[in-house]
Amino acid sequence: MVPVTYETGDWRGWRDAAETALYGPRGFYRRPEGPAGHFRTSVHASGLFAAAVARLLASTAGSLGLAEPALIDVGAGRGELLTGVLAALPPGLPVRAYAVERADPPADLDPRIEWTSEIPQGLSGLLFANEWLDNVPVDVAEVDADGVVRRVLVRDDGEERLGGEVTGADADWLARWWPLGGPGTRAEIGRPRDEAWASAAGSLASGLAVAVDYAHTAGARPPFGTLTGFRDGREVRPVPDGSCDITAHVALDACAAPAGAELVGQREALRGLGVSGERPPLALASSDPAAYVRALSRAGEAAELTAKGGLGDFTWLMQRVGRPLRDWAA
Repeated sequence: MVPVTYETGDWRGWRDAAETALYGPRGFYRRPEGPAGHFRTSVHASGLFAAAVARLLASTAGSLGLAEPALIDVGAGRGELLTGVLAALPPGLPVRAYAVERADPPADLDPRIEWTSEIPQGLSGLLFANEWLDNVPVDVAEVDADGVVRRVLVRDDGEERLGGEVTGADADWLARWWPLGGPGTRAEIGRPRDEAWASAAGSLASGLAVAVDYAHTAGARPPFGTLTGFRDGREVRPVPDGSCDITAHVALDACAAPAGAELVGQREALRGLGVSGERPPLALASSDPAAYVRALSRAGEAAELTAKGGLGDFTWLMQRVGRPLRDWAA
């Protein structure tokens, strides 16, 4: 890369480029097939995930004494998680369900779900953001040959070059959360995600706010960043032209720090909510073959949700808001 001084012409920072590529009029997340047409999330992998979120919502409602808790799904895709949670809720628990998404709602949306482009304010219950923060656009920084941390600029065709020096609040964030090493090392500047999460969690009057994402923490940051693209189920070169997802892992410890939120691995979180990949006892195959087959299928789905090297590597940020809650997994 050749350092330049001025950010002009068709070159712009990754944050601006990704914002247009993902959420602009012809953006990736406005395409009719939705995220499920390109990659598999925990929501799409198994209904056990939605059932676990339903248990978490019921527990949160019970802890706060809420007769009609709110369930706010941030980055709702096409409403798959909310649809699954509503189907899995225990009888007699009315829920106010909100899907927060910039794309238009699907034609077959459950009428109990309110579709909105903005996070509702002042509600009590559970706010859940599954793979949302990784799609909050961020700028990328790289150390040049002289040791100066510069902003990476990109064109719509994905070509990059170095721009001006990173200064101010972004430089402060890097110094605190992602100090860079020698020339060529890179980082995603996570400050917009910290702010997005603080705003989302702060929208609740009381309850539990949860963000689920691939993450890294201080002391184990990837030296060259994680910015990448996805299309049709495959990882591809990130090109900000609306043809692919543009994503980067999240510095969740930075998001969690101001409120002292808890970080929990998905394996631990789901097991605390009753999702286990343990095989059913063989004796059940003799006494109730149909039940054994169903239990075996559930165990396989649970194993996928908690597998190391796969969906089990997600991290859950869990932040209590307002009145104290008892154990979230109770």
